[in-house]
Amino acid sequence: MTQSIFDLPTLAAALADTLFAGKLHFSPLTDSTNTDALEAARAGAPHGSVYFADEQLAGRGRGRHAWQSAAGDGLYVSVLLRPPVPAARLPLLPLAAGLAAADAIRAVSGLNVDLRWPNDLLIGPRKAGGILVEAKTESSTVAFAVVGIGINVHQRAFAAAASTPATSLDLEARRRIHRQDLLVSLLKSLQRETLGLLDPAPEQTIPRRVEKASTWVRGRRVEVHGPQACTGVTAGLDEHGFLLVRTADGLVTVQTGGIRAVETG
Repeated sequence: MTQSIFDLPTLAAALADTLFAGKLHFSPLTDSTNTDALEAARAGAPHGSVYFADEQLAGRGRGRHAWQSAAGDGLYVSVLLRPPVPAARLPLLPLAAGLAAADAIRAVSGLNVDLRWPNDLLIGPRKAGGILVEAKTESSTVAFAVVGIGINVHQRAFAAAASTPATSLDLEARRRIHRQDLLVSLLKSLQRETLGLLDPAPEQTIPRRVEKASTWVRGRRVEVHGPQACTGVTAGLDEHGFLLVRTADGLVTVQTGGIRAVETG
């Protein structure tokens, strides 16, 4: 299969009326776009700077999990944001990014995405992408946040050891999806969704919208992995975007970690 590369002038023109205009940084090969964005953030790069690559050598997800990032196969992008919001709203950012990614995937491929709290993009039972937010806070405000998004686009084969079976947009849509179209749609959706963090009461909208977009955050029996390990039935999201799980010992508010389905029957 011929590997596609990005048409940077056309991409810049498509984003000329967004906050990302003039702030696109492309690398054919990098260790990690999130690392690139974090280094740029510490050096004073502006709000809306975008770092994306054709290939990553050390792509990563949450919990130090590696992210396969072969040349030409996926969308690997990190966005530097400096939102003027209190640090208490930071847990809402990966949820907003998930909504943006789901909207973008639907727009370019027609596929419906299921959001598995806190950061996985699923198509049916298979994982098609993930989100990694890394941030710095100062005096109870967000100094900067890097939103890393990886989406499988053209992949045909995956590591067998993955805890969740993987898929790609091409496989699910049964046609070739253009990475550049996906990137434009993703950035425009991300701009719209992150503006929601500035709303007077984002906790009234973002968690509720995620609940509607996800089959995982209400009524699903799950195992929680991480410091708040437990087993129970999901009972929605609280105003901070934390997951509520009803266990045999009562309601647990899960602030960090991951979830997997518990098979019943």
